[in-house]
This record gives sequence, structure tokens and C-alpha cells, in this order.
Amino acid sequence: MIRGILIINNHGKPRLAKFYQHLLTLEDQQTVIRRTYQQVSQRQENFCNYLVGSIPEWGEEAKIIYRHYATLYFVFVVDQQESDLGILDLIQVFVETLDKSFENVCELDLIFHSDKVNYILDEIIMGGMVLETNIKHILMAVNEQQKLHQQTNKPLTTSEAAGLAAGAAASALGLSK
Repeated sequence: MIRGILIINNHGKPRLAKFYQHLLTLEDQQTVIRRTYQQVSQRQENFCNYLVGSIPEWGEEAKIIYRHYATLYFVFVVDQQESDLGILDLIQVFVETLDKSFENVCELDLIFHSDKVNYILDEIIMGGMVLETNIKHILMAVNEQQKLHQQTNKPLTTSEAAGLAAGAAASALGLSK
């Protein structure tokens, strides 16, 4: 099971933090983010991309598996039962999906479109369990969600606005049931 996912920039600022292990208080979460950043940022690029039991708040059995892309660390914390290579592949799927969704994703996309990033992550992982790894299916779901969002937020025509205003006025006067 996946215990948490962090995206941290090169300066230690978290850009996404999702915890599936609800045993951590807010203070513990901040400590975990700080310690995780210290652990992964001090490792050389030619070292392997995982650590075992190095942060007590995650537990002794937790594995930290990460990838460093440009200015961001993508960190997944998992149980011992998870495959290291499988999680590295899952990180790759997440990054590729972000890249295709934002057309060359960058840190600013994560900041200004955090709702979309969280939706993409929720399409891939829910409650610490992997749901989908096919990038095409993930992007189709994201595009459908965007279409629904645009349809519900489209501007009203003049007649629709007049009808809503008349209905609101009637309701305010107690004329409608």
C-alpha cells in the first residue's frame, strides 16, 4: 500500500503532499516532509532511488522511492509489499501524464493548477491503492472531467439569465412553490 506521495522542489518546498496514512498529525506531516527532503536531496544522482525505514514517522517497514526530475523530487512512500520497480514505473506514469496534460509540465503548473494535479493523482491512486496505470485512460478521464467543468461553468445566454432572475424574484416574493 502507498502511505504517502510528496512532490518537493529543490529548495525543500512541498508542491504536493498526499498522505494515505492518517496516523500523522499536521505537525508530524511537516516533519516528515522536511526529513524526506533532507534524505533524498543529499543523495548522489548515481545512487539507487529508494531508502528503507529512514524516517520514524512513516514506520520502520516503510520504503521511500523517489525520482528527481529537473527541479522536483517525486517521492512515494510505500509498504514493504510494494515492488520498488513497480513504484518507479508508477512515478514515471504520473510524470508522463502530467507532462501530456500540461504540455511540458513545470513547477508553476503544479502550483497554479493544483486541483487538476490532484485529480490526475486521484485517477491513478485512490486511498493508497493503484487504480489505473494506462496513460491514455487517465488522460481520457481528465479530459472528460474538464468538459463537464466547462459545461457547468459556461456563461448563460440572455434568455437563461432572465429566466433565472424571474424565478429568483418569484421565489423571493413567495409566488412559487
